[in-house]
Amino acid sequence: MECIHVVAALIREGDKIFAAQRGSGEFKGLWEFPGGKIEDGETAQQALAREIREELAIDISVGEKYSTVRYDYSAVRVVMDCFWCTAPSTAITLCEHSDMRWFTKETLATVEWLPADKVLVKKIALEL
Repeated sequence: MECIHVVAALIREGDKIFAAQRGSGEFKGLWEFPGGKIEDGETAQQALAREIREELAIDISVGEKYSTVRYDYSAVRVVMDCFWCTAPSTAITLCEHSDMRWFTKETLATVEWLPADKVLVKKIALEL
């Protein structure tokens, strides 16, 4: 099984955390913490900053690593490093997603998450 290493941004503002709804592909309509694949020569933090600029058109400050999630999809194993992040501006432009929201721990369970992100949602809901 192919293994891909990805990163995810846990963008936090006070007691809220940002997530976006996939706009296309196999998991269209499901919610995720934004991020993407690490390219050759990039650190996880560099990849995350680049991916967020590409997906949301904002710059973020990547903070400490929160968790690593491993999830086996039918064709690929995903290893996802998740980092707490802050954004100096919340003027977000969705470049790839169809919707976005700021969630509290009480509202995290109100949407359908990507399978790998569900693992993270349960943990975050206990700690936010």
